[in-house]
Amino acid sequence: MSYLVLARKWRPRRFAELVGQEHVVKALTNALDSGRIHHAFLFTGTRGVGKTTIARIFAKSLNCEQGTSADPCGECAACKDIDAGRFIDLLEIDAASNTGVDDVREVIDNAQYMPSRGRVKVYLIDEVHMLSKSAFNALLKTLEEPPGHVKFLLATTDPQKLPVTVLSRCLQFNLKRLDEAQISGQIEKILAAEGIEAEPGAIRQIAHGADGSLRDGLSLLDQAIAYTGGKLDDAAVAAMLGTVDRTRVGALLAALADGDGERLLAEVAALSEFSPDWGSVLDALSEALHKVQVRQLVAGSEVEGDGVDVDAIAAAVRAEVVQLWYQMAINGRRDLGYAPSPRAGFEMAVLRMLAFRPAGEDATGEATGRQGGAGRRGDSAAAAEAASPRTTDDGARTAAMPEVAAPERPRAPAPAPAAADIPAPRIEREARPVVEARPPADPAPAPAAAAANPLREPADEERVMEERAMAPATSSRLEDADDWHVLVDGLQTLKGPPRLLAEHAVFVGHADGVLRLALSEQDEHLQIPMTVERLAAALAPALGEGLQIRFEAAQRLDDSLHARKARARDERQAAAEETFMNDPEVQRLISQHGARVVPDSIRPFDEA
Repeated sequence: MSYLVLARKWRPRRFAELVGQEHVVKALTNALDSGRIHHAFLFTGTRGVGKTTIARIFAKSLNCEQGTSADPCGECAACKDIDAGRFIDLLEIDAASNTGVDDVREVIDNAQYMPSRGRVKVYLIDEVHMLSKSAFNALLKTLEEPPGHVKFLLATTDPQKLPVTVLSRCLQFNLKRLDEAQISGQIEKILAAEGIEAEPGAIRQIAHGADGSLRDGLSLLDQAIAYTGGKLDDAAVAAMLGTVDRTRVGALLAALADGDGERLLAEVAALSEFSPDWGSVLDALSEALHKVQVRQLVAGSEVEGDGVDVDAIAAAVRAEVVQLWYQMAINGRRDLGYAPSPRAGFEMAVLRMLAFRPAGEDATGEATGRQGGAGRRGDSAAAAEAASPRTTDDGARTAAMPEVAAPERPRAPAPAPAAADIPAPRIEREARPVVEARPPADPAPAPAAAAANPLREPADEERVMEERAMAPATSSRLEDADDWHVLVDGLQTLKGPPRLLAEHAVFVGHADGVLRLALSEQDEHLQIPMTVERLAAALAPALGEGLQIRFEAAQRLDDSLHARKARARDERQAAAEETFMNDPEVQRLISQHGARVVPDSIRPFDEA
């Protein structure tokens, strides 16, 4: 008993029966009707989209006994023989099996002879990219100037492997992948002709599994008919293909939207009972997220839920969170092979979606001070505008960028530096307009910071140290801690652990070639004999040879160079925060628009 598979039984025999590929059919039809027929054609595209079928129909149009036309009769002996694959003047060559130069030479030798039955001798070379380099070279001259009775039809799934010399000699037609609607329509037509009942969901699953190839779709249809016994129902086809019920995907997304980890893992456990392909489940999850994002961002879009409540998910989850989940699903699909088991890899992918959320969002997906849905597009546009730095009339630069919130760190009180040195930091708000910070005209030092060091003006401490560093050393004796700090800061040769020791050490005294220093308890680990020797050697050019360094107790342990720099840094930071928060525009944004300053996002100008 002979059975002809559906892919062969329903192979198109006329251009009008082709599914899709209208751009190729139109070009070939016009060429046949006008008589302007090139001698070499190249058909490219993925498997099962009609490359060989179009070549056979084209050969039939050239050799039909009723005359050359775009619509062969299909009844003459030549048409029937071509359909049956026994026409002597249509030579189909499988380049994957005949790759050598000798096979091509045989084609070239036979090309000079006139056709036996038809008007044109047609060479159909399938998977032509498999020919060897020498075979291509042997074919070039004949491909460029063949006899008038010869036509070359080349087909390949990988045109990138063809030499440019071959591509330049052919008219190239790229066949497109078929969409699911085209494949579903052809399957419905075939099922109606075969008298087989099928549910719409089953046809949709087969069309989706075909992945753009009609031949693959018909092969799956043959398999589904055999599996279901002649009646295609949705559940049976899903079991055959190993696909997951879309309602399960909707339940996963609902659990993610609610932030319910227990329900999420329960849905994963329910899925595992069907032994699904976890990669396909992630693909289904990505497709559902794509539909949700389209519904959120494209007004009036028609989106089929296919078992997923798209509207509910779109209303419950912010648009940026959907983007984040989509990327996690794609990356999880890619990393699935590296997981200890496919199910563990899938669980980690969905748990990653549950764990990572933007700053300011609670476990249920709601954000503080922001609105979802209608305000998303405005937020995105304003955020893009606010992300670029601006310059105000007063010369103060500002930048508004979103940041992840971080806990605040306590800072020491500090005096305010000059206003021109303070930039405007970044804030996070709903509309995100650009802020122009205008510092006060005559900023005064903070009272608490001014009282930190009553012996010296706080704002002048760094200036004094810089002036001392610029002045040449007039004495090899250190009088006080300021001299010690200037010396350490100006020694460019002092690097590594010795510099660390010098910056953390507190000056006690210097006399008779003995430098007395002190260290706090948390810095005593720096007092290593080798480090002390290297420090003495680095200080010898300034303090004299034979310098001895002794460590002893001191009354103040907070007057090291490191401590002074930390205080100066905290002073600049406190002044920058105070100037920014006192800006009228910032106060207006906070009071009227609900803006909030992201903790630890304010930076002085020299650290921005």
